[in-house]
Amino acid sequence: MSNKVFLNYDNLFISVGMDVGADFTWMSIALPNQTFVGKPFKILHSSIDSLELAVSKIKEAEELYSLESRIFLESTGIYHYPLFCYLRDKGFNCSVINPIITKNSTNINIRKVHNDRFDSKKAALIGLKPDLKVSLIPSELALDMRNLTREYYDLMDNRSAYVNKLQGELRMIFPQYLKIFSKVTTNTSLTLLENYPSPNAFLEAKKQDIIDSIRSTARFGVKYANEKYNAIIQAASDAKIFGHSVSSNFKRIRIYIRFIRQYDEEISSILKDMHELVDANESTEFVKQIHLIESYRGAGFLSAVSIMSEIGDFSAFKSPKQLFAYFGLDPAVKQSGKFQGTKISMSKRGSSVARRAIHTVALVSISKSRNGSAKNPVLRDYYLKKCESKPKMVAMGAVMHKVCNIVFAILRDGKEFQIITPEEHQKNYLKAKCGFAA
Repeated sequence: MSNKVFLNYDNLFISVGMDVGADFTWMSIALPNQTFVGKPFKILHSSIDSLELAVSKIKEAEELYSLESRIFLESTGIYHYPLFCYLRDKGFNCSVINPIITKNSTNINIRKVHNDRFDSKKAALIGLKPDLKVSLIPSELALDMRNLTREYYDLMDNRSAYVNKLQGELRMIFPQYLKIFSKVTTNTSLTLLENYPSPNAFLEAKKQDIIDSIRSTARFGVKYANEKYNAIIQAASDAKIFGHSVSSNFKRIRIYIRFIRQYDEEISSILKDMHELVDANESTEFVKQIHLIESYRGAGFLSAVSIMSEIGDFSAFKSPKQLFAYFGLDPAVKQSGKFQGTKISMSKRGSSVARRAIHTVALVSISKSRNGSAKNPVLRDYYLKKCESKPKMVAMGAVMHKVCNIVFAILRDGKEFQIITPEEHQKNYLKAKCGFAA
């Protein structure tokens, strides 16, 4: 069998593959016949001379073979973005490849080789494929919002870790205190623990001092302060019977509270920056799409911003299934020969931030309001029906798919969300498709 490569001379180009690292990048140049020009070249990000030399090597190849070049960079979180912008500003046609594509592509060598030089060659050969799907670079506004939302969730996770540590210390030295307040992290609770970190400190303190501290940090009156004081004193007395502490426990409590307060300040600052960024760009399509998602009852400002920031450019998605896969909500199917896997779960390959936001929206959608009415009766009924035959987590996954469908429809149609029953939806569908009411 012949191994000749048949070329379409109307669409020939030089493929430049780049494997991007934190401090340097390996570059390989491949011709349309899948042969390489020279050896892989190392680009140092901290050296302007190295960057300019890489540009000159690409231009030399273009002049030598009278072909245009296309540069393909493997997405590596944040490190590829400065290099992408630098090469784009130099006039090159640049694209970003999802690392899943390069990882799953056929190996070009019979040996098991994995290093940066080889990966740059692999990226260059992948760039020659006519059916290659490249990633879209988000706008600067979308990138700004994405950075802020990801930092917000990262800070929230770190804050939660210190809250758990604080609760762990209290379970050891003052376990009864955890039931006094709705949350141990309320301002009143943290202020009291800062001033009185041990049960003995509460018992030795003056009653009026503790009551004044409660009243100065809580919006309730004297009756509330007295009730909390009595509960705290009772808990402190019980802690002397069951509870053990050493001096380092009290030091750690103060440290954890200090960290929690610092995280609260930074989280509030990030939320403020998000609102200011949205307010300053009200006329942009990106912000209009954020408001469209907000029209869905269950999607607040943070959820809408998180979802839209992770989507970036909605024009890249042609169907809800593509959005499922991008968010990692698609099923991970396992099948080979006669074997058919039965334990099917989400692939979770996509954006974890988007999944987190979609999950939050789904939880709100199936919940009830204070008056007992369902916030989204259609999705709640769907969830309860699924729970009759499926585990709750599986039913929740199905609701997340529904929410993702709704988000796609809102952004596709450019219309605010309205709750309609499945029967109304079917009727509208037939009317639009066949031109008559069912």
